[in-house]
Amino acid sequence: MESKKRVRKSNRVRLLAAVVASSSIILAACGSSSTTKSSSTSPSGSATSGTITWWASPIAQVGVRQTLINAFEKAYPKIHVKLVSAPTNTGTNRSQVVAQISGGSSTPDVFMGDVIWPAQFGAHGLAVPLSNYLPSSYWAKFAPGLVSGAKYKGKIYGSPLFEDQGFLYYRKDLLAQAHLPVPKTWEQLKQEALTLVHDHLVKYGFVWQGNSYEGLTCDFMEYFTSAGGKVTNASYTKAYLDSPQAIRTVSFMRSLITSGASPAAVTTMEEPQAMSTFNAGDAAFLRNWDYAWSNSQTPSDSKVVGKVGVAPLPTFSGHSYPGYSTIGGWNLYINPHSKHIATDLTFIKWMSSVQAQTILGKKYSEIPTVQSVRTSIAAEASAPPPEKVAAKTRLIARPAGTPNYPALSTAIYTNINAALNGSTSVKSALAAAESQANTALSGGL
Repeated sequence: MESKKRVRKSNRVRLLAAVVASSSIILAACGSSSTTKSSSTSPSGSATSGTITWWASPIAQVGVRQTLINAFEKAYPKIHVKLVSAPTNTGTNRSQVVAQISGGSSTPDVFMGDVIWPAQFGAHGLAVPLSNYLPSSYWAKFAPGLVSGAKYKGKIYGSPLFEDQGFLYYRKDLLAQAHLPVPKTWEQLKQEALTLVHDHLVKYGFVWQGNSYEGLTCDFMEYFTSAGGKVTNASYTKAYLDSPQAIRTVSFMRSLITSGASPAAVTTMEEPQAMSTFNAGDAAFLRNWDYAWSNSQTPSDSKVVGKVGVAPLPTFSGHSYPGYSTIGGWNLYINPHSKHIATDLTFIKWMSSVQAQTILGKKYSEIPTVQSVRTSIAAEASAPPPEKVAAKTRLIARPAGTPNYPALSTAIYTNINAALNGSTSVKSALAAAESQANTALSGGL
């Protein structure tokens, strides 16, 4: 990801930023965490004493990580968890933890990482295959699709902690004033955005993530899948980015800008910029992750409190509604050099407990990964709108089943950004994207 500030609730907005250009790239290592006390139990997830380090970037609001640690230490008073705050830039985060583990460091013991990391980390021996230690009954409790996304070559490397997905946020008051419905197609959204701007009801119509970084890959996946496109074949040996579906997708994205439905500045926007524009009351529509709801309803952060609605993302005309939302989120991984794997497993198992998942879902408006908790919270009248809408959305995973995903994603977002800002044609951008993607899939850079 690119640089991302996590100030209060808006701080998790960088969750889906760009990873490094190749899974083999390792940046300079940061220092190891402090030493830990040894646990005498075997690696079964039943250790009840010891000290471990947890490497984690900030989650949504201030204090989430420590709240979870405090609750865990209350349940296991003889286990101490030392929090090591990871960089909020996910690319830097990944580079630093890779450097530590590749260098043989036994710390951090447990690290929080992006849902797109399993193939990269599994292929290079940078994470413990958790399925070697945790039974099938453990994995059965998670929401569909999350465990398969944590696999590489049949082994599960990440335990799902919380999920993200894209949503459409809209100004209820503006749509009511203009007598417009919540848009169900991208074409309808574009027209409504133009209407609201032309009628001087709002400065900008639609803001989203158009900068050259991982977030643009996420946005592209939503448009592209709704148009019927696929990035690669099932074996990750061939890319399909210079296709009619891709041309339709990127041509539409470019037209949002050239028509005035989206500002030209959207080509430099990431989650924080799009969020702040919407919260300032300057945009009618916003594509963002689930955290944006809490952020938009915080008076100190937002001028649109009480004026925001949440809906599934649209689809393209001629395709079924709703559209697709890119899966984001974070897993917990174990350092293969950790000296405290039994204690690590105790911590990871607790983080998937009803107590921990309820803290994330009810107190901090994260989407739980455990299906029973997700269903329970969504059924409550007081549930945050994103958690209710999440049950109606269709999800699409990024093509991260290849260890070469970072280079593949870079091929996507750099070329599409060039098309969006007008520095190259849509056709030329997609031809370059496909060529570079095929090079990435073959193991090149």
